[in-house]
Amino acid sequence: MRAIAEPTVERFSNPLLRYLAATRPLFLVTTMVACLIGLGSAVHEGIPLDPPLAGLTLLLAVGAHAAINVLNDCYDALNGSNDANLGRLYPYTGGSRFIQNGILTVTQTAQLGYGLLAVVVVGGLWMATQVGAGLLLIGGAGVFLGWAYSTPPFRLSGRGLGELCVLAGFLGIVIGADYVQRGHFDRTPFLLGLPYALLVTNLLYINQFPDRQADIAAGKRHWVARLPLTTAVRIYPLLTGVALGILVMLLQRRMIPLMASLSALPMLLSLRAAFDLKRYAAQPTRLRPAIRLTIAVMLGHGILLAVSLGMAT
Repeated sequence: MRAIAEPTVERFSNPLLRYLAATRPLFLVTTMVACLIGLGSAVHEGIPLDPPLAGLTLLLAVGAHAAINVLNDCYDALNGSNDANLGRLYPYTGGSRFIQNGILTVTQTAQLGYGLLAVVVVGGLWMATQVGAGLLLIGGAGVFLGWAYSTPPFRLSGRGLGELCVLAGFLGIVIGADYVQRGHFDRTPFLLGLPYALLVTNLLYINQFPDRQADIAAGKRHWVARLPLTTAVRIYPLLTGVALGILVMLLQRRMIPLMASLSALPMLLSLRAAFDLKRYAAQPTRLRPAIRLTIAVMLGHGILLAVSLGMAT
């Protein structure tokens, strides 16, 4: 499969298309699947689905993810990591390239990011009045972690906390989507969402290998930047193994239907991705197939789990 060409001013002369593409819409599917798992969690336990609230949940979660993507581009441009990233594998690593390729300015990118975030906050506050104050807790934590991921003075992604932010953020989406339907917190979405959140974290993790040198130069000390490569590559299969172990535990305790065992099958692709990562960690420009496999594992598991939960009512 050929690499996707980076964006150019000519391709995005339409202002609406330009701002939409700057949010990296293909990657917003990750959040959509997390919402579906949360909705499936509630439906599986007999909670009648409220379609309007489910739709608004999806819209606000995707909007928050879009805002975080845009702000990450803004602050990675300001700290120099995206500009210095010569080893990037577009569109998976190195940001959207909208600032670097002159399609948007840093100011325009910041205005877009904070504008989206403001809309999400207003929508979330209204939804909390409809479903309960607990949504303020889970939604507020998610927005803060996403904003603080790359924004000074926190810059959590550069302090070795970015992976934990992603894990907590996507787990929070599952819990929040369930809460909107259920009306209270429950341990079920927490357990159901953990494997998916770990697989999303694995995508972030493998994406950091091509960005490693630029991130080190910019002072972004995530796990891949901190650890020797021989040690760093071992975390990837470990995260998949933990996700698989949790899924097996859920099946053994009959917390999920037997059909959900199908969601373990995509994880087999992680074996090939882990092999490629170990082989090419020092040659990260050759990691594109492993990154694609990681995306397939994450989405394959999430979609199959959500479908199995929704069907086994």
